[in-house]
Amino acid sequence: MAATMKKAAAEDVNVTFEDQQKINKFARNTSRITELKEEIEVKKKQLQNLEDACEDIMLADDDCLMIPYQIGDVFISHSQEETQEMLEEAKKNLQEEIDALEARVESIQRVLADLKVQLYAKFGSNINLEADDICIWRWPKTTERSRPAPDY
Repeated sequence: MAATMKKAAAEDVNVTFEDQQKINKFARNTSRITELKEEIEVKKKQLQNLEDACEDIMLADDDCLMIPYQIGDVFISHSQEETQEMLEEAKKNLQEEIDALEARVESIQRVLADLKVQLYAKFGSNINLEADDICIWRWPKTTERSRPAPDY
């Protein structure tokens, strides 16, 4: 009997406009984190390619060898030393971009953690913010809502 009363009490939670805004913000930020993580992985692969190129240039025996370096759609030949410097600069810039993206991910994760606390405090088991970072809402079976439930 007590378990039934708890379940009924949990389902009687009204969803306010502010609550829906928080749920939407959580979903948008979760999606943004996924995009940022994918972008970070692409940039890390690019960084690895630059590091491999640097190693290959170091292993080259011919000091007077002209090495083609791609700038935009064009390849420009440079000396081994110039190419090495350009690659080091490109690696530095790419690492800075990766660090900035990782900082954005951490910032968004803090926002998500705060939203999780707020939403779980209000909705308890009626909302799922964990598994696969998908927000699943179970609408309460009540007639007291001021807005109809959306079709999810």
